[in-house]
Amino acid sequence: MIRIGTGYDVHRLVPERKLILCGVDIPSELGLLGHSDADVAVHALMDAILGALALGDIGKLFPDSDPQYKGANSMKLLSRVIFLMEERRFALGNLDLTIIAERPKLAKHIPAMRESLAAAFRCDISQVSVKATTEEGLGLAGAGIGAQSAVLLVSAE
Repeated sequence: MIRIGTGYDVHRLVPERKLILCGVDIPSELGLLGHSDADVAVHALMDAILGALALGDIGKLFPDSDPQYKGANSMKLLSRVIFLMEERRFALGNLDLTIIAERPKLAKHIPAMRESLAAAFRCDISQVSVKATTEEGLGLAGAGIGAQSAVLLVSAE
């Protein structure tokens, strides 16, 4: 059985917050505002997986009204989503993640982001695609960073 899911998330850039994308600290004077560490890329990815599994979204699984998720490491939350995926006997076929940001420039950080995600899934890096783009000053990414993701899950049965 094959399942496909998509995810989308966006967070505002603000001072005095770390910028973390795909579990990688990105040097920046601004970081993303959110209840957790606001790793917008991982949030979109988790939503894609949960969607493929028909389990809702991260707000259902990790509600921002629950204080235990305040400042949570999104990579740790991702490990819980991966557990749910594997518990249902699915494995990652591939993932495709696009980060939408006017600033900072992300190209030099993409290899580390791919490595971080491949390690989380315990998969070959060839199964992990991370891209970055701008909206040429248009759209939501002017004041923040957005991400969209698609995943293909393959049943192990």
